Amino acid sequence: MPNEEPSVDRKTLDDRQKMTELERLRHSCAHVLATAILRLWPEAQFAAGPPVENGFYYDLDLAHRISPEDFEKIEAEMKKEIKANHVFERIVVTREQALADAASGRLGGLAERPGNPSQFKLGNLADIPAGEPISYYRNGDFLDLCAGPHVMRTGNIGAFKLTHVASAYYKGDEKNPQLQRIYGTAFKNKTEMEAYFTMIEEAKRRDHRKLGQEMGLFALDSEYVGPGLALWLPNGTAILEELEKLAKETEFAAGYVRVKTPHLAREKMYKTSGHLPYYADSMFPPMILPMENEDRKNFEKLLLKQGQLRSGLAAAGHQGAFEAEDHPLHRQGLESAQPAVADVADALKEEERLAKAIGEFRSHGRYYLKAMNCPHHHRIYAAEPRSYRDLPLRLAEYGTCYRYEQSGELFGLMRVRALNMNDAHIYCTAEQFAEEFRAVNEMYLKYFQIFGLSKYQMRFSTHSAAGLGKKYVNEPALWHQTEDMVRRVLVESGINYVEVANEAAFYGPKIDVQVWSAIGREFTIATNQVDFAVPAKFGLTYRDRDNTDKTPLCIHRAPLGTHERFIGFLIEHYAGNFPLWLAPEQVRVMTIGDEAPLVDYASALVRELRAGQVRVKADFSTNKINGKIQEAEKARVHTMLVIGSRDLEAGNVSLRRHGHGNLGAKPRAEVVADILAAIHERRA
Repeated sequence: MPNEEPSVDRKTLDDRQKMTELERLRHSCAHVLATAILRLWPEAQFAAGPPVENGFYYDLDLAHRISPEDFEKIEAEMKKEIKANHVFERIVVTREQALADAASGRLGGLAERPGNPSQFKLGNLADIPAGEPISYYRNGDFLDLCAGPHVMRTGNIGAFKLTHVASAYYKGDEKNPQLQRIYGTAFKNKTEMEAYFTMIEEAKRRDHRKLGQEMGLFALDSEYVGPGLALWLPNGTAILEELEKLAKETEFAAGYVRVKTPHLAREKMYKTSGHLPYYADSMFPPMILPMENEDRKNFEKLLLKQGQLRSGLAAAGHQGAFEAEDHPLHRQGLESAQPAVADVADALKEEERLAKAIGEFRSHGRYYLKAMNCPHHHRIYAAEPRSYRDLPLRLAEYGTCYRYEQSGELFGLMRVRALNMNDAHIYCTAEQFAEEFRAVNEMYLKYFQIFGLSKYQMRFSTHSAAGLGKKYVNEPALWHQTEDMVRRVLVESGINYVEVANEAAFYGPKIDVQVWSAIGREFTIATNQVDFAVPAKFGLTYRDRDNTDKTPLCIHRAPLGTHERFIGFLIEHYAGNFPLWLAPEQVRVMTIGDEAPLVDYASALVRELRAGQVRVKADFSTNKINGKIQEAEKARVHTMLVIGSRDLEAGNVSLRRHGHGNLGAKPRAEVVADILAAIHERRA
């Protein structure tokens, strides 16, 4: 049973109050699931049962391995509980009472279970902060440690269905016991649920992993290349390059300049940006390289000097603890019997300076694969003096980044470890911010139109005061200023957005761009972020009109996200039936027969199309034309040009389009002109 979805972090009470009506219903259905399982297996131990994106789950420990064959009898018990229409009753208790009830096995049970304590509920209790109310929810005999919220009664649950079984570690930690995870979904009524499962079946048909293999778009070779490292095959590369071309043309027209950065950088880069240590778990481990000759000499001088200084401090009677250094020269300095330092305070300052310098030398030999492009772009900004006349400066790059996603979270192209990002960073003044941010939003809207995305939403994430100095940069005034600026632009632009507290990036507010595919599936494809903190860390400035140095704001934006995620989305959105400009094979020219005049005419047509940069293939074989057409349809070739003796005589081609059948004979020049125009205009 694979771990299909990471465990959900515990929600705060404020987060819980924001749960939608559907989330409350699904949360309640998780309790009904637990009730049903306990009626069948009273010894079951439950951990957590939250609502998730498309339903709910409950984690449990049980000797019996639940399988889909058990679903029918579990659902029958669930229906009994729903029919009973029990009230979801909230009960507030003391921590002592909760500990006692967990010890007796009452929590997550239908009754007390002597000798079978609610071990996972005891662990959940430990996660509840001191001072936060502790509550139960009871429906019928089932009593659970839960902060809610729920629907009023079990009878309020409309339609539900158990979907699959997976496994998950308790609290998502592989050091903890592995539990069974039972997934289900619930809706207000049967009609909504049937529509959901129809969409799920269509999504399976459109699965980008399945279609990607059928169409020869990409390969994932875990054995030789590694998990999450996609290989782009020729057909997939054609799509990738079309997207890059679109981005480059759009960005050039919008005044962006292109840059190129290496795939790795010294540790100092990411410590300065703040990504280390806070983002370390998402980065590949460092590469440790030997110091170069001059660096090594200076490093060893510092170690000797530090050892001698510590010897002098010891002679002066200083008993402070220092970080140990295991190096012969450092030990030589320590053992050199230096005279006592004259001024301990000054010596301690010097020791601190030496320790910092030694740390920097060590850091010089540690390199990381870049997990983000922004620090590199900050260094490009810093490479030359900047004036207010140079701003806004828009640096764009399709940069390759590397992120160490956990193996259980890798998923086709949607979650990978190497990603090509449509990245750019806009450095601007506070006065320029609104116009720049508005232009970024307009770029998104242009892309939505090109790809036929009629439903979208921008999720505006802000900070929380409680997280300042911990989760967020401790600059309350700048947080409020930049959030107000973003909010104003969204409102004035008429952008469809929702505002969500306490989900910002650590250095500023962000916007996650969510879109819905042709079958109604929701995807997050890109993120915009406002950065008022990191440019200052890198010492980025511009000389303003008043001849003073000021720090620019930075807008991080990636409208097309990454090649991997966006192409995965497009495969499912189009079901592999790409518009002409994106289709891996745009045109196939086929002859009815292989007579020399036919082949000459068709070959000239192929050459003409290739001269116009059209991805065209030829099939001049002696196979029957119906077989050739079927083969082209199966390959999802967008446009098929069939040439027979009548077409040759009239200077025509018979036009077919994938999924649309025969469109009739048309003049060759007209067809070629229309193909070239459709590609140039990026018609849907």
